[in-house]
Amino acid sequence: MAMQLLRGALSVVKWGLCTVGAVALLLTALIATPLQRPNELRSVSDSAKGIDWSTLPPLERFQARDGTWLGFRHYAAKGTDRGAIFIHGSSGSSGTVNHALTHAIAARGVETWALDIRGHGGSGTRGDIGYVGQLEDDLVDFVAHVRKSAPDLPLTLLGHSAGAGFSLRVAATPIMQDMFVRTVLIAPYLGYDAPTNRPNSGGWANPDIPRFLGLAALRKLGIDCCSQLPVLAFAVPPNSERLLTATYSDRLMRNFATRGYRLDLPAVTHPMTIFGGTEDEMMISDKYADTVQALKPSIDVKIIDGVNHMGMVTNPKAVSAIAEDVATRGVAGS
Repeated sequence: MAMQLLRGALSVVKWGLCTVGAVALLLTALIATPLQRPNELRSVSDSAKGIDWSTLPPLERFQARDGTWLGFRHYAAKGTDRGAIFIHGSSGSSGTVNHALTHAIAARGVETWALDIRGHGGSGTRGDIGYVGQLEDDLVDFVAHVRKSAPDLPLTLLGHSAGAGFSLRVAATPIMQDMFVRTVLIAPYLGYDAPTNRPNSGGWANPDIPRFLGLAALRKLGIDCCSQLPVLAFAVPPNSERLLTATYSDRLMRNFATRGYRLDLPAVTHPMTIFGGTEDEMMISDKYADTVQALKPSIDVKIIDGVNHMGMVTNPKAVSAIAEDVATRGVAGS
């Protein structure tokens, strides 16, 4: 009997050591896997040409619940009866090319705030966050900050690209839905498995698949470590780190996105509009309507002819259409 117990104990120890060894090998492999940055995507870099930067508001800051100071820009408007909060796309910030759109929205009488999402611009550690869910906490804190000066303005939430994916995540979250009367998604990245994506976002993003899968496997084993490791690189210009975020950690990548478009779209309760461009080199815009309306028929989808991905926030045709939409809808059920 004693020998059987001893053999059983040794078997448990053996398999335990094997498990520890396998986890150690997995950790070593995922840490050693290099992340390759793709070559500069000129359609993104060139989008900054012709923008009037003289109207860019100064960077301001507010303090999030963890004590970190986060950046934002405030576009004041006179005599307004509505407001908007804008979420930039991957790698960007409140001071990048989306300024053309946010300025146009404010010029139409909408009090507008553009936020530097944590991990970007003037907010926190570049390319990383503390935990998945922190971006939602930050947005709740930011809305509370906005409400100090604008307690009653109905707010529209806008997001571009990855910021639109995050805005969809927000719109599907019960605790945050009532903060906004409406959500506008501009050229949204709906998730890795969405039929609206081009491979590697048309050359814009390069994921480290082995590292991503390794971290996912560890989480399934109940080991949530190493999520600060970079898993996604962007095709930003060389030496642009002062303005742009070149890589995302695993936890930033997972948080600055939808939870899955099939999960989030049915959970949306307030009005939502999606804008896309026919020449989008990162997304397949003509698939937006079928993809989202199969899950949420009430979502408006508007496609603008002749506009590419970054043109959705810089091209005068798209900027005018989106700014006019935000300025004329979102109040009293419109």
